[in-house]
Amino acid sequence: MKLAQSFALRNYGSAEDLLSFGLKSTVQAARLPCLFPCTIPMMMYTLEVIAFTINAVLLAERSGAHRIELCDNPAEGGTTPGYGMIKTAREKSSLLLYPIIRPRGGDFLYSNEEFEIMKRDVLLCKALGCDGVVIGLLQADGSIDKKHTAILAEAAYPLGVTFHRAFDRVANPFEALEDIIICGCERILTSGLKPTAPEGAETIAHLVRQANERIIIMPGSGVRSENIVALARQTGAIEFHSSARKAANSKMEYFNASMNESLQTTELDTEEVKGMIMALQTLD
Repeated sequence: MKLAQSFALRNYGSAEDLLSFGLKSTVQAARLPCLFPCTIPMMMYTLEVIAFTINAVLLAERSGAHRIELCDNPAEGGTTPGYGMIKTAREKSSLLLYPIIRPRGGDFLYSNEEFEIMKRDVLLCKALGCDGVVIGLLQADGSIDKKHTAILAEAAYPLGVTFHRAFDRVANPFEALEDIIICGCERILTSGLKPTAPEGAETIAHLVRQANERIIIMPGSGVRSENIVALARQTGAIEFHSSARKAANSKMEYFNASMNESLQTTELDTEEVKGMIMALQTLD
């Protein structure tokens, strides 16, 4: 993204000058994967993994992942982690760290009060030294909430901004792609509007072509070591997202059997992460 930004500013003037092209803020102008496709040297393939626990953060670093999406509450698909989790993760890991900004589970249509929470959480991530944030906001009609998405991207700057799989709930993905670019996001996480990325590979490939290096299209959901190479070849994507999760049993020695519970936690499968990294290296 920085290469694209510097290219755009070098060839089209200052960020302020670029506002004349119809952008609504200097953030959107400076984040120009946005409107001017440019030739960017091919980067290595990137693997982002989810960390739901601080142990998963440590495991991600050891297993060779490139970026962490930091989340709480796996049962709800990921919600905003707390202050203590974000701060500790930043202190313990040198990997790129992108906390999700999602105040609750469920849909992605947020009230004004929920939006205020999201904005405060973005500013917190910025203050704690995160590298980016992960957001996703929709209108009731299935379109992108452009107003509030742009405000959050502006608040986050110069942090990176990923638009998460709220994208897979839009009415028109190809229109939504253009809206997200204009809002100033650097990346879209998507399964191609299907339950898993392999199922949505055709749509993902279409999105990669339409994006034309203005924004990164990152396949996610169901991405594993056995399918990541085929997915890369089918879609043309160079970044991939995986939960690579497994259930971890409790280390408690005593259990109250009458509670009828397992007390398992969601943990990162390091062997799976290493397998995906090795698979991607065959493509470089």
